[in-house]
Amino acid sequence: MSQLQDNLNALQGHLKQFEGKVLPHRINGEDVISDKIMQSRSPVDDSVICDVAEGSASDVDAAARAAYHAFPAWRDMPGKERKKILHAVADAIVARADEIALVESWDTGQAIRFMSKAALRGAENFRFFADQAEGVRDGQTLPSPNHMNLTTRTPIGPVGVITPWNTPFMLSTWKIAPALAAGCTVVHKPAEWSPLTARLLIEIAEGAGLPKGVWNMVNGVGEEAGKALTEHPMIKAIAFVGESATGSAIMRQGSETLKRVHFELGGKNPVVVFDDADFDRALDAAIFMIYSLNGERCTSSSRVLIQASIYDKFVAALEERVKKLKVGHPLDPATEIGPLIHPRHLQKVTSYLEVAEQDGARIAVRGEAGGGSDAGGYFVQPTLYTDATKDMRIAQEEIFGPVLTAMKFSDEAEALEIANSVAYGLAGYVWTSDVTRALRFSDGLDAGMIWVNSENVRHLPTPFGGTKASGIGRDGGDWSFDFYMETKNIAIATGEHKISKLGV
Repeated sequence: MSQLQDNLNALQGHLKQFEGKVLPHRINGEDVISDKIMQSRSPVDDSVICDVAEGSASDVDAAARAAYHAFPAWRDMPGKERKKILHAVADAIVARADEIALVESWDTGQAIRFMSKAALRGAENFRFFADQAEGVRDGQTLPSPNHMNLTTRTPIGPVGVITPWNTPFMLSTWKIAPALAAGCTVVHKPAEWSPLTARLLIEIAEGAGLPKGVWNMVNGVGEEAGKALTEHPMIKAIAFVGESATGSAIMRQGSETLKRVHFELGGKNPVVVFDDADFDRALDAAIFMIYSLNGERCTSSSRVLIQASIYDKFVAALEERVKKLKVGHPLDPATEIGPLIHPRHLQKVTSYLEVAEQDGARIAVRGEAGGGSDAGGYFVQPTLYTDATKDMRIAQEEIFGPVLTAMKFSDEAEALEIANSVAYGLAGYVWTSDVTRALRFSDGLDAGMIWVNSENVRHLPTPFGGTKASGIGRDGGDWSFDFYMETKNIAIATGEHKISKLGV
């Protein structure tokens, strides 16, 4: 029996928990079903996976109140106890990693070769932040001539977490684990296009001993449930991953309650290949960072900037490789590109073929819709645009699919100008054997994260986030706690310093 068939058989067993049922909200440890219902459909064959409760403002209010009332006890729980619970969550994720990967692959269309790693990465996130829970409130001693200043940190309170439809399980753990480690309580709204693994995750957390109300989940659409969450006065902060335009809306909606916001938004990230780069490694990295995860990733290297002296050779190599990429069923281990998440997104990605033609770019590999499954689904072939210029829409706008735009540059100054010419500033990738050039170019590149001679390799203690329209704030390491906690300074006089006298 093939591995694809084995995976399909295992998936059917895992999907039985959803079949014929309404996927509920989870509020204060109880299942809640709204009057309104939406559907979760698989992008693989457009089949209905299950009905899903569509949250209203009243559902969000109930979840926010549950988080509010659960906050004091969770805040005051010793860090050692929170650490124990979060490690138990990580253990349970590992135990169910295969189930999580198969369900998420079916729900999102992401290839199983990447989803299996995403589930385990979620466990790593919980372990990393669990280990910070004991000392997360520790501060510094900052002595002055007459005072001893002591800093400490306290959790901000109930927070809202809104996660996207691409790799939703891993990104949920990336946001929720540090919030819980800090002592915050959570209301989570997963993306309406991929809600299944959010349900698995909260079940895992409660099964690992998380008290009722500490973590609540409300399904729904952004215009109703998301808006209610960002406006709710009991929610002190919003952590959001998604489109830049939605981030702007959330900032407006949260302004009335002076809500703290953390945004991880879009990207149009450059990979810059100089003529002294390791050609083969740069080629591998450029292809991996745009065509893995169906190109539906914020850090994808969607623009490749190639020095003129190697441009023709590099583009020819790209064409050869892109034509060989395997589009297919996401549960087939051989598949490299699965279906896109939703028909609306498929239409958006394929619409850029016409845009590219209008702009005057060369369509080196034409990514038409279809070709992935006899059963239909939202499949698209990988696309490669070449001979583009920096002002073209395909070089400026986030397409968020398996689409790469190639451009030529003559020297370092022109490369930097092209790289910085977009509204986004999330990530950048630089390929050169000249270390001084790498440092110089990285210093001038307007991006929050830069990898030199590497694809995106995450190290959890390092800051993750972008500049410009790519976001506000940083995740990772201690930077996560800067968002979920308030810093407090306590100044204690160490002597009888002079106090000015008034009214004597």
